[in-house]
Amino acid sequence: MTKSRVLVLLAAVFALVASVVPAQAAAPAPAAAAKQKPKHRYTEYVALGDSWTADVVILDTHGLPATDQAPIGCAQSHVNYPRLVAKAIRARTFRDASCGSATTDDFFKPQTGLPVPGANPPQFNRLRRSTDLVTVGIGGNDAGIAAAAMDCLNLLPVETPLEMLPDLPVPVVGGLLTPFGGCKKKYTKGGVDKLARNIRKAEPKVVRALRQIHRRSPHARVLLVDYMRVIPNHACYPLVPATTKDIRYIKAKFDQLNAMLKRAARKGRAELVSTARLTRRHHLCTGHKERYAEVLGLSVNDLAIGVPAHPNAAGARAQAKSVLQYLARHPR
Repeated sequence: MTKSRVLVLLAAVFALVASVVPAQAAAPAPAAAAKQKPKHRYTEYVALGDSWTADVVILDTHGLPATDQAPIGCAQSHVNYPRLVAKAIRARTFRDASCGSATTDDFFKPQTGLPVPGANPPQFNRLRRSTDLVTVGIGGNDAGIAAAAMDCLNLLPVETPLEMLPDLPVPVVGGLLTPFGGCKKKYTKGGVDKLARNIRKAEPKVVRALRQIHRRSPHARVLLVDYMRVIPNHACYPLVPATTKDIRYIKAKFDQLNAMLKRAARKGRAELVSTARLTRRHHLCTGHKERYAEVLGLSVNDLAIGVPAHPNAAGARAQAKSVLQYLARHPR
């Protein structure tokens, strides 16, 4: 699935939701993300990143996506992990630039083409020389991993002849995308692993972005947060409508992506925050109250309509806990 197809779907859902939700609904405050408290006081915290930082949502008990930090088209959750971290550390100043579909290019220039009109200013615009803490979650869209993950979804639990035609238009049935799987075959056609190649090409882009953060905010502690381990090593059709071959392939690419981020953090003088310990037992094939991401975006943990193949609110809490535990265990 191409990025444009994802944006078309999101635009349609946003329009539908906006027509039936007149205003942002009140909701109870989120539970504390973690008991650990950083030993150092941070006063100006900036969050940069893509949809896995924004913890994108279309509608939840808070109403439509938050708009106090970024345009509604960025789909920022009111309870994404940067907001939970900012609350826990009691940051006096907090700016969240994260936005769905963002790449490292969008750190330097405005991000356009959002599912609803509007543009997110360059994410680096939120940085100041006075910024003392920055979290970053980026690289997945530079490598094309998010779109590839959606290409793994399959109407059937077995390989189908349609896998040989990956460029067919993707139909929409009942408002849900219904692709035909075959992501491994598509991305390794001709004996070249295109996603592995994309991940390698994305590494210098992430390194460049991290180095630019240090230049713009020379006193900031920079934390690069990796992608949660929510892809299982097996299929669980129909909960995750994909073949085991495709699931294992895309899991391997997520693992390679996180390995790349570990290298990039070292080269870019950032600290890597690994989410593995807190998230790997909460993959897509676990129960609806246990998993930290949703395949189709419908979540009862907490009640929400999210973006397919993205973290839910429980996942956001786990991301925040990972950051807070890291800060507590590694005081500046």
